[in-house]
Order: sequence, then C-alpha cells, then structure tokens
Amino acid sequence: MASFDGEINNCLNVLQKGGTLLYPTDTVWGLGCDATNPVAVEKIFHLKNRSENKNLIILIDGVEKIQHYVTIIPENAWDLIKNAGAPLTIIYPHAKNLAANVIADDGSVAIRIVTDDFCRKLILAFGKPIVSTSANISGGSTPVFFKDIAREIVDKVDYVVDESLAQFHKLKPSKIIKLETNGEFRVIRK
Repeated sequence: MASFDGEINNCLNVLQKGGTLLYPTDTVWGLGCDATNPVAVEKIFHLKNRSENKNLIILIDGVEKIQHYVTIIPENAWDLIKNAGAPLTIIYPHAKNLAANVIADDGSVAIRIVTDDFCRKLILAFGKPIVSTSANISGGSTPVFFKDIAREIVDKVDYVVDESLAQFHKLKPSKIIKLETNGEFRVIRK
C-alpha cells in the first residue's frame, strides 16, 4: 500500500509542472490537472479525445473557495451545498481566475467541493483547484474500478495514483445542477 503523504507529494510535483494525473476522486477515477493552467487543461482534452466545447468539472477543498472562482454566487447555492448528502457538482455563472478552456462558452464553471480525504488534502496542499473528469475516452463508459480504465489512458497520463487509495469511492458520478443568476436551477445529471 502506498504512503498517503507520499502520493500527495508525487501529485503536487506533477501538478506544479503542468502535468496530468489519474487519481481517485470522491466519486470515480478521474483525470486531473491544474485548473488554472490552460496548457495542462488542453492535455486532458487530448487524453480523452474530447471536444473542447464539452465542459470539465473543477474540484475545490472548501465552500469558502467558491468566491475565488465565481463572481456571482446565487443565494440558493448555499442551501444546495448544505443539503447535498452526496457528491454534488454545481455549475455557477460568471467564472473567474481559471484557465479559459475550463470555463464554458456561457462563462459558467462546474465546481464540486470534495469531502474525500485524498482529494481534499491534495487540493489544500496545491492551493488551487484541480480538474476532474472521468478517466475514460470521450463517449466511453465511466470506469468504476481501476482495472476498467483503458490502457491508453493509464499509459499517457504523467502520474497514476496508487489504486489502494481508491477504497472509499461512492462509485458513481456526482449529481450536477446548473444555477442561474436569477436563482433558477435545473438538474443536468441525477
């Protein structure tokens, strides 16, 4: 079994150099990078063979960090976060301080606050949000277990986190809700 702190340090080294990670998130195995580095984000799109007009999720380590990446936080966001009960990604309008290729054409960004120990500690140590997208080729099924991840993904990322750290997964993608500045919202993924 890998050292928790050792894996955090290995990931930090990769993130700081603009590299890509294959890592366990609070939901499923994810591909990640520095969400403020457009070159790193481009690598994720390339790895997944994904169109850049498809949005990515960013992970942060605490509710207080939302204001660093969103200009306007609709009031109902706080209730949604407080009552989530499971991993919840919220699409906020008016993103800021992120790589342009993380921000959607309408100026929004998808943010999830992680509770998973590994992700939370990694993001806290890194001091910036990281990208999270399922570890699959675009259009393919989301791999639940490490053994299900395509070899071409595993071989092309800059660092693969030891799979022993993935033992506390919820094993399904997060719910996604899109908020509008007027307080209206719609469920994108249940």
